[in-house]
Amino acid sequence: MSPEQRREMIVRTALPLVAEHGTAVTTGQIARAAGIGEATIFRVFADKDALLDACVAEALRADHVLAELADISLDQPLPARLGEAAAAMEAYLERMGMVIGALHATGRHDRGRHDRGRHAGGEEADTGLDRDSAMRLTVEALTELFEPERDALRLPPEQVAAMFMGLVFGRARPPAQPVPSLEETLQVFLYGALAEGERA
Repeated sequence: MSPEQRREMIVRTALPLVAEHGTAVTTGQIARAAGIGEATIFRVFADKDALLDACVAEALRADHVLAELADISLDQPLPARLGEAAAAMEAYLERMGMVIGALHATGRHDRGRHDRGRHAGGEEADTGLDRDSAMRLTVEALTELFEPERDALRLPPEQVAAMFMGLVFGRARPPAQPVPSLEETLQVFLYGALAEGERA
């Protein structure tokens, strides 16, 4: 296993532990879960902070969810496409929120992108896309899902995709009252707030 592969394996193993324990997680716990010696962690990470930085960077990566959106079949009806897209985006937001929330709750605040994911040798790890690029590429991926229905849409696919992304992201920050199910949310998005018999 190359150092980079080992690093990725350690981060994948650490993520659920960080989400559960926050900063209280120990490198010993991570090493046991990964089936490696604790010293192996410090061959690829300078210290525990660097490992936590790498976990934050991995949680923030958008390339995984973009790949999932690209894999959605356009042969399906639009509601099915959007259901898959929303589920993939919500899973990404939940993963990100759990890791960052657990770290924040246990006293660790964002140390800045320049510190994230530093290897033992001091070089920067690839932390994925910046926020603006990730948002733009997400809208583009969602636009592709709406494209087959272009002639039936009230607005251009790009605008509808941006609205849909805002709706899904908004569900990740629920208000005090109960949040409608994903299916209910999609129904309102696709067909409006009025019941079928009440539409003008």
